[in-house]
Amino acid sequence: MLKENLFAGIIFATSIIISTSCFAGWQDALKQADDLLKGSTGTTDAVSVGSSLSNDKVSQGLKEALDVGVANAITMLGKDGGFLNDQAVKIMLPDEMKTVDKLLRAAGQDKVMDDFVTSMNRAAEQAVPQVSDIFVDEISKMSLRDAQGILAGSDTAATDYFRKNTSAELTQLIKPHVNTAMEQTQVTNYYKSLTSMVKQYDSFGLMKSYLGDT
Repeated sequence: MLKENLFAGIIFATSIIISTSCFAGWQDALKQADDLLKGSTGTTDAVSVGSSLSNDKVSQGLKEALDVGVANAITMLGKDGGFLNDQAVKIMLPDEMKTVDKLLRAAGQDKVMDDFVTSMNRAAEQAVPQVSDIFVDEISKMSLRDAQGILAGSDTAATDYFRKNTSAELTQLIKPHVNTAMEQTQVTNYYKSLTSMVKQYDSFGLMKSYLGDT
């Protein structure tokens, strides 16, 4: 359950930044094209410039913008605090464990819960730099329509694309990197400490069903 939470968090966070960076990078590309074309066509708006370019160039420009988005995402997320200090992408406990969280915090065990959440985010931060090639490869497989859809779509367009079209495959590719990162950041050890605390304060075993697995 916790691994799935990390997989989803990494894909979600990376996709958000890719989408934002893609739009900014593509607008820059259109601006350069505009400077070259407006003298002969009188075109000044980005949409019209985009329609003046060949499909090959549009596709290439969009994918280059997406590649820049991947690089930006890895830089922003793959550093110390990249996940942990950004509330928009911070990986939190799965819903199933929120009852456990309330129990332990009510018992004064805030540090146990905070350390566990920190370990999950540290794992994500370590795993992200290892998966950049995976995202780049997925982008290379995109059709022109897919790339244009991300640019023209909502703020979650890239996230929606990866979730709909490649989430299962990405999860499988990301899994070994997440497993390694979880070992390095001792997620499992923190989880064992958490379950030990639950047993201490939950003498009737009522919280057992709320404890997932790593």
